[in-house]
Amino acid sequence: MTERTTPAVQFWFDPICPWTWITSRWVSEVANLRDFEVQWHPFSLAVLNEGVDAGDHAEGQRQGHRMGRVLTAVSEAHGGRAVAELYTAIGNRLHPAGRDDVDVIIAESLDEVGLPAALAAAADSGEHEAELVASTQRGIDLVGPGVGIPIIAIDSVAFFGPVVSPAPTGDDALKLWDGVHAAASISGFYELKRGRGVGPQFNSSPRP
Repeated sequence: MTERTTPAVQFWFDPICPWTWITSRWVSEVANLRDFEVQWHPFSLAVLNEGVDAGDHAEGQRQGHRMGRVLTAVSEAHGGRAVAELYTAIGNRLHPAGRDDVDVIIAESLDEVGLPAALAAAADSGEHEAELVASTQRGIDLVGPGVGIPIIAIDSVAFFGPVVSPAPTGDDALKLWDGVHAAASISGFYELKRGRGVGPQFNSSPRP
């Protein structure tokens, strides 16, 4: 039997994006089942789409950027595990719960995971702006042009997606993971896509 190796997995997310949230729950499920760590990187759709009319999504992107600053501040002060925990706390409120009171969500989420309340000030501070922009650019540079989030990188091979709804769990989560992992091992593989027939469907959210 071939020995299973532990992959180096990175994931870029904007907390405002429901599709990215669903994919992140799948990644968390697989990481728990297969016992590997994920490096969670804040990403800003506002930065990605700078100069483009975002229409009805403009306010969401602005709020996602504000939350991204807080997550970046957490990353610098408390490390990647704290980022994962805070993203879970924020995402549960934004997506399954359907809330939009972002400042309250930030405050509640920091409290839930035991982080200092003062970190909420980063949402409207420029102190961590450069780091958030740089994190976003690293994801874009790795995955290539013309895509957005979610971005997942396995052993430094990055893809947009997978886009799923709802997040698969258990054996189904592992089947999808093994397929994506296999695709990442083929140097010439770039894209596989079909039209979406459903919107975001949220299920339980495993801890990262």
